[in-house]
Amino acid sequence: MPRFTPFPALRYCDPHIDDLIAPPYDVLSAADLDELSGRSHWNITHVDVPRESAGAGRYDGAAATLREWIEAGVMAYDDIPTFTIYRMRFTDASGSARDIAGVLGGLEVVDEGAGGVLPHERVTPKASTDRLDLTRATQANLSPVWGLSLATGLTALLAEPGESVASVTVDGVEHVVERVSDPERVRAIAEKVGSDDVLIADGHHRYGISRTYRDEVRAANGDQSNPADDTLTFVNELVADQLSVEAIHRLYHDVSFDDLVATLDSAFERSDAGTPDDDTLATMDADGVLCLVSPDGATQWLRPRAGAFDGVRSLDGALLEHALADLAHSVTYQHGVDHVVDAVTSGAAIGAVLIRPVSVAEIERTAREGVLMPPKSTFFTPKLRTGLVVRSLV
Repeated sequence: MPRFTPFPALRYCDPHIDDLIAPPYDVLSAADLDELSGRSHWNITHVDVPRESAGAGRYDGAAATLREWIEAGVMAYDDIPTFTIYRMRFTDASGSARDIAGVLGGLEVVDEGAGGVLPHERVTPKASTDRLDLTRATQANLSPVWGLSLATGLTALLAEPGESVASVTVDGVEHVVERVSDPERVRAIAEKVGSDDVLIADGHHRYGISRTYRDEVRAANGDQSNPADDTLTFVNELVADQLSVEAIHRLYHDVSFDDLVATLDSAFERSDAGTPDDDTLATMDADGVLCLVSPDGATQWLRPRAGAFDGVRSLDGALLEHALADLAHSVTYQHGVDHVVDAVTSGAAIGAVLIRPVSVAEIERTAREGVLMPPKSTFFTPKLRTGLVVRSLV
């Protein structure tokens, strides 16, 4: 089972963090970065998503910026190792109230396939070394991985508030941060998370980078124990009433729309679905269908043909991979029906298929069975904020 450890958290000293924190680096556009970095000289994007700076490479510049903030008292370390309770309260797309309670700590970095920390979907390769170069320069974990604990009872351990650190509401989501320093409570949380597997919900690439960095440090220090053996992770219990899981839809390229449709027809029955609207996803879920988006923006239901998917796991992403296995094409991924329709009607994709979210029960079942879902099967919302806690690797 994975080790989960407290650490002296590096935090902003000012509890008014509205202009200091940011969404994770991989969802930020250039315009987002301009807006966030313009809010404050101390916005975390100046470190987490550095740009070229005069006299230094951007990664060295990010490291220098972080050191300057610490020296100036903008950020400071906790006096002792702590855990950080992180709560997110919001209303999801279906109108249901959600209250996610998790904890930020150092999750053990395990070898691939070793167990304890499990991927839940196949990962699309990323050629960029951006995160690794930034980690090498800053010697810090900046953006947390999101892990789901399969241990029952973590939520109950986090119910009692910790010491208030900060609270901010962004885009309808209340983010609440509380410090836990009491040794007995720290021990209880560590033991609970360490009593069962942790499933990576978001941040597979970050976790992989942590493994690479850990191996580099071990090679340099003769395999001595060090902070790089763990990585900054937000862990909450895998329970349905907390989690909001949305779908990431499929955009198709490098194939004609006619060939795409002809191949889909071998496995699905098509029928008119009209113009996509707020009820489209609800209808898909209720009727057990997928939805094809045409270049003109029109949609058609895709209902699986009897016998077409015998032996295939009942996940929309897996059904599409099976149906299109012999068709030469490429696929990209997009969250949000309106963004999908825009991509197709603008010509950025030749067509698309809207898929249904994966249930929490299915996520746990695949994890327990050691099965990987297709890439981009799940979109966990809301996104964790970067800058609430930084974890030193020295």
